[in-house]
Amino acid sequence: MASATGIPQEHPQTITAREDEPLLGSPGDVVQEDQQPIFYNLVTGTASVAQFGIWLLVILVWSNVLSHPWMLFSAHPLLNSTAILLQVQAALVLQPTVTPQQKLLGTRIHHGIQAVSTLGFISAFIVIEVNKGDHARLTSAHGIMGLVTYILIILQATGGLVQYFFPTQVLGNVARGKAMYKYHRMVGYTLMMLELATVAAATQTTFNLSVLAIPLWAVLLAAVLVIAGLGARAKKQKLGL
Repeated sequence: MASATGIPQEHPQTITAREDEPLLGSPGDVVQEDQQPIFYNLVTGTASVAQFGIWLLVILVWSNVLSHPWMLFSAHPLLNSTAILLQVQAALVLQPTVTPQQKLLGTRIHHGIQAVSTLGFISAFIVIEVNKGDHARLTSAHGIMGLVTYILIILQATGGLVQYFFPTQVLGNVARGKAMYKYHRMVGYTLMMLELATVAAATQTTFNLSVLAIPLWAVLLAAVLVIAGLGARAKKQKLGL
């Protein structure tokens, strides 16, 4: 539509649609194109936002831990932060897959990365248990949240293996395994938020406040970026919504 001056004018509905569009795009907008290498999924769309957030978190943890003398406890935050980094990559690589071939490859890569991530979490748990020795446990919000998170991580990993690789043997048939996919995804996103909240709680422990000095505001910023980046690419239909 043109005005009296001859300059094209946009339809009011078009303008409204653009003004109402979310800053990070609509949920699930990003899809993997045909013939596009799957590792492009790690950077397409709002993946860059999530990547910035998780790498900021890892740099914060590693730089502060390694700037102090090494001790057994040092491995605990290093392993945990690395495991969360891997979880973000596992989610990003699978989110935009569309075709059966893409989903198959994406799921295999997802499970491979998650397996390494789970080993990282288990190792971090063993380290903190050995480091605690005879000292009291579950004396802080971080400690309680950490234990709950570790338990949920194991349950989530086990559920993922069962529903995808052993649905017939454990659940009776493949259909029942596929019916669990949406719950696995929901728990995965919820677990990611819990993990980030646990890291934030760690900044309020006596050891961090007196020794490491990782700032809470920086961890919260990193967490918001990770959640925003992942959330903007989540497909509602895959969550059963």
